[in-house]
Amino acid sequence: MQPFTLPDFYVPYPARLNPHLETARTHTKAWADGMGMLDPELGVWDERQLDAMDYGLMCAYTHPDAPAAELDLITDWYVWVFFFDDHFLEVFKRSGDIDGAKDYLDRLRAFMPADPAAPMPEPVNPVERGLADLWIRTVPDMSVDWRVRFAESTKNLLDESLWELSNINAGRVANPMEYIEMRRRVGGAPWSANLVEHAVGAEVPARVAGTRPLCVLRDTFSDAVHLRNDLFSYQREVEEEGELSNGVLVFERFLGYGTQQAADAVNDLLTSRLHQFENTTLTELPPLFEEHALDPAERLAVLAYVKGLQDWQSGGHEWHMRSSRYMNGGGASGGPALEVPVLSVPVLGGPTGLGTSSAQIRLAAGLTGPGGPRSHTHVPYRDVGPLPRPDFRMPYAVRVNPHVDAARRESVEWAGRVGFHDPLPQMLGRPLWSRRRNTGFDFALCAAGIDPDADVGELILSAEWLTWGTYADDYFPAVFGPARDVGGARVFLERLPAFMPLDLGATPEPVNPVERGLADLWARTAEPMTDGGRAVFREAVESMTDSWLWELANHTQNRVPDPIDYMEMRRRTFGSDMTRALARLARGRDLPRDVYQTRTVLGLENSAADYACLLNDVFSYQKEIQFEGELHNCVLVVQSFFGCEERQAAAIVNDLMDSRMRQFEHLVAAELPAFFDDHDLDGEARDALTAYVEELKDWMAAILLWHEKTSRYVESELVHVPRAPGDFGAGDWSGGPTGLGTASARIAAAVGSAVYG
Repeated sequence: MQPFTLPDFYVPYPARLNPHLETARTHTKAWADGMGMLDPELGVWDERQLDAMDYGLMCAYTHPDAPAAELDLITDWYVWVFFFDDHFLEVFKRSGDIDGAKDYLDRLRAFMPADPAAPMPEPVNPVERGLADLWIRTVPDMSVDWRVRFAESTKNLLDESLWELSNINAGRVANPMEYIEMRRRVGGAPWSANLVEHAVGAEVPARVAGTRPLCVLRDTFSDAVHLRNDLFSYQREVEEEGELSNGVLVFERFLGYGTQQAADAVNDLLTSRLHQFENTTLTELPPLFEEHALDPAERLAVLAYVKGLQDWQSGGHEWHMRSSRYMNGGGASGGPALEVPVLSVPVLGGPTGLGTSSAQIRLAAGLTGPGGPRSHTHVPYRDVGPLPRPDFRMPYAVRVNPHVDAARRESVEWAGRVGFHDPLPQMLGRPLWSRRRNTGFDFALCAAGIDPDADVGELILSAEWLTWGTYADDYFPAVFGPARDVGGARVFLERLPAFMPLDLGATPEPVNPVERGLADLWARTAEPMTDGGRAVFREAVESMTDSWLWELANHTQNRVPDPIDYMEMRRRTFGSDMTRALARLARGRDLPRDVYQTRTVLGLENSAADYACLLNDVFSYQKEIQFEGELHNCVLVVQSFFGCEERQAAAIVNDLMDSRMRQFEHLVAAELPAFFDDHDLDGEARDALTAYVEELKDWMAAILLWHEKTSRYVESELVHVPRAPGDFGAGDWSGGPTGLGTASARIAAAVGSAVYG
């Protein structure tokens, strides 16, 4: 019996079948046999099993327009990757042989040279033989940039099998954020996205491949593919194979759900991710094309790639419904498709009857589920009151720098000198901050906990950076938010890098306090850094400031963000990268960038950042939701996603904080020692990375202490916060009505801004 009923899937595009299906089936069976994958002595596959899994059908659905030879090549790649997965299971997962798995995976890298003419070792098993053959057949037609990206995604796909194996050996189920992040590396969908470029014959231009819109399209595609697979493969993976890396199981354990409820929640997240894909395509690609001046051919290449990803989603769903590899009997998704009158025309309506489900479009889940229309219905400025404070898990003691009083005095004086307390014309001549309010914010206390061993000059500089980052974060929505001035916001953000010259050269004349403060801080901070360190730090500052445009875009749409997109962008809006980079570089711990891009170090940084961001969301909930009309708070995001009350949402947020802290502790205790050995780090590098981990502990403890002491989130302070013209919040700006019966005026103003921009 199936462990749950399959949910009603959102399938917005009809699946289509490639006419070269039978050719691919015949070719790939012969190829698999020739590579030795059907060798009975291996005990992995036989011909009957390969026929039943029908990877030819999968690729014919996921690549419906590929020519015959291309479909053969793509199908061989998928046969290889599924064989690798099953072979790894039989040889290493079942035995728990981590050392053998590492040696096995290390050899595979040699079969993916950047130069296809480079020599390879002699293959000794079907996985190596298949990879060697496929690599030579695939990469000559693609650019060096694509080869590098494809090799990296293939390497991630192979290497991160060790993460699954280590979790199985430890009996450990990941938390939701850790799972989503790691599933992208383990699950292979980013690898599939690279193959889509090959299949459609259109590479994404290198200069935009790493931009937010293209990364979001890749990641939302990946998440949707993986979450769908988790639903169909739960029975085989969890009940039969003892697998712990499955989204349904993750939701069961984290939320305490029954299996059916967890499956429905996973499907909701799948639906939300598909809506994020659509929103990014429609709202973020057009400005990206203009910003990077893509020519018509490059724009068509990106759109062909997007269409290829859409085809893959629908085709992958159809194959899951048919393959013997998965649980697919009955279920809500097996019912009739939603009839949508606007699409029911001869060209798009498609055939009906037995065997024609691939031509159907299912939209019901998308219309009612999270990420769709209901994400645009939030009413701002609701009276919510402060959230009850949970007992936050904090295993690390906070230490306060003895120079804190000097940093308090100097950082407030500095803020006054650069104009943070001055009247602003955009605020009808009122200041955004007063000296009294800035003093009560006490950013120096936060800096003193983050840098407990810094000398007085370093601590003052750190406190001033925290002051600047927070003022800029307040300035941006106050100036550009009420009118939804996206154009003005872009100009503002485009000017900021000019005040951070990598060569320490001349800067423009500052025209506002944000620019004035940045120019002063950069000159004093960047001078002792290496050239590489300056580039890393400037990139971290830009990551924070550019993310504010994402927030403004959501306000323009009155859109509560998708939960995964929110968490990943929240690290940037919070300035996590900037404050960590400042501490890392100030201590001379500028290790090679590839060390910081490894799974272990990224896991440490992301779990620490998420803990701090979620902590801030709990403390700032009333300030943001009631007084600022904000959409970017995880408690609100969880409320929107689950359709629950704020206290339930706050409890889920606290559980996620707790799980991220436990993940951090697990990485420090269990994975960091192995990481040192695996990467052959010398004593100096080990000491630097160990010290950096200690700084992450200080960082989290300091942020908790600061939130408990600052006046920034105290209700009595919030009611006197000045508002910009057009912002009818709960503040005391005299332009808007207040008091009993005036809430409708605030709502109308907010809705009007969202509709008319």
